[in-house]
Amino acid sequence: MGWRGTMGWIGRIGRMGRIGWTGRTGKPLVLVVLLFLPALPALPALPAAPVLAAGPVVKGPEHGALVIVGGGKVGSEILTRMFDLAGGKDAPLVVIPTASGADDYPSDWPGLRMFKTFGATNITLLHTKDRKVADSEAFVRPITTAKIVWFVGGRQWRLVDSYSRTRTQREVERVLERGGVVAGSSAGASILSSYMVRGARENNYIMMAAGYEEGFGLIKGVAIDQHMLTRNRQDDLEEVVAKHPDVLGIGIDESTAIIVQGQQFEIVGASKVAIHDGRIVKGSQERNGKKYFFMGPGEKYDLTKLEWIGKPKVSEQH
Repeated sequence: MGWRGTMGWIGRIGRMGRIGWTGRTGKPLVLVVLLFLPALPALPALPAAPVLAAGPVVKGPEHGALVIVGGGKVGSEILTRMFDLAGGKDAPLVVIPTASGADDYPSDWPGLRMFKTFGATNITLLHTKDRKVADSEAFVRPITTAKIVWFVGGRQWRLVDSYSRTRTQREVERVLERGGVVAGSSAGASILSSYMVRGARENNYIMMAAGYEEGFGLIKGVAIDQHMLTRNRQDDLEEVVAKHPDVLGIGIDESTAIIVQGQQFEIVGASKVAIHDGRIVKGSQERNGKKYFFMGPGEKYDLTKLEWIGKPKVSEQH
């Protein structure tokens, strides 16, 4: 049919009604007309929109507090804050020394001396290398009544091998849920975050070790390094946040702690903390051209806004 015939047919349809006619049933019938038009050339595909890397989304504990120490000597100011948060020196304290690597720990193990010297009165030493034991009700019973759990330093892979995703880890999480304190120093600090650095069995220089990158996740969206300035590690988290831009890097020097409550932390102790947020801030003297900056004792940090807050007012200081 030529175009003249087509147009005549359409005209006749128009005289019958707006879009159709009435059939034998008396009901309107709808007529659909398909016009065959020459195919248009396909439009060129638009370039894919660039995928923007997500920034860190950090989630601190909803209840309780984390006391995360960068190794070295733990000063009285850190211990004071920790026991105050737990209710005093009589608060039940569970010490887990597994990271340090011994097979057994006697009740008079020297690692308990700092707590006894400080005046802690209720200390339980808890250790196993057997995951089945760590997953048993009997083993975790002291944690169910603990107000503080402290992870000793050493090598964090030992903590992963013994406790990761066992009943022990779940009961440690419940200490926070009850409003208690979970703390650790050195390896015991790095295990508390969601991304764990220096987990390799071979040595503690490898920052990202396959199979040993998952910590306990008591603070999420964070990687924690320790012994920062003492061992000249201040740049080491840069490769981690470059590969994992959804992770905030926190490097903590010896004899220094961050006390995390909700979506803030405060620095306590003798030295500094480095915040590796992956940002380049032009003209910032504190960064000195780096993608991180340092903070000192008494300063606070907002884990939601990822911003330095400053020092608390005198009335807020402990």
